[in-house]
Amino acid sequence: MQITKSYLKDLIYKVNGAAIEVHKELGPGLLESVYHYCLKHELLNRGIKFQSELIVPVNYKGLILDAELRCDLLIENILPVELKAVEYILPIHEAQIITYMKLLNAPEGLLINFNVSHLYKEGQKTYVNELYRNLPA
Repeated sequence: MQITKSYLKDLIYKVNGAAIEVHKELGPGLLESVYHYCLKHELLNRGIKFQSELIVPVNYKGLILDAELRCDLLIENILPVELKAVEYILPIHEAQIITYMKLLNAPEGLLINFNVSHLYKEGQKTYVNELYRNLPA
């Protein structure tokens, strides 16, 4: 299957919808692990395929390192999702999703922070891997 911008946009829309549903039910203030568990349940109910706590290998000049990097969710084998329940998104959180995108060779990534009042306005951000800027529509 060829990855297109419209496919990614639709996939991100579906994942955001699932996250919004979880946030609508639970609100802010819980542990990340609670949101993670509930989002997995919501994704399953919506028929969205994912891997949870995926160990991300680091390839350093052909040497594969087990650095214990874990991506919270990898959706449909192309969209890494990093979940947070923090007061503020810090540069290290953004670096984390960007690194996962690079290591997983993913075209886009999604960072979701559940510790906000309105998830759809302030709790999610999409990141684009520069290598995939010119995907077909």
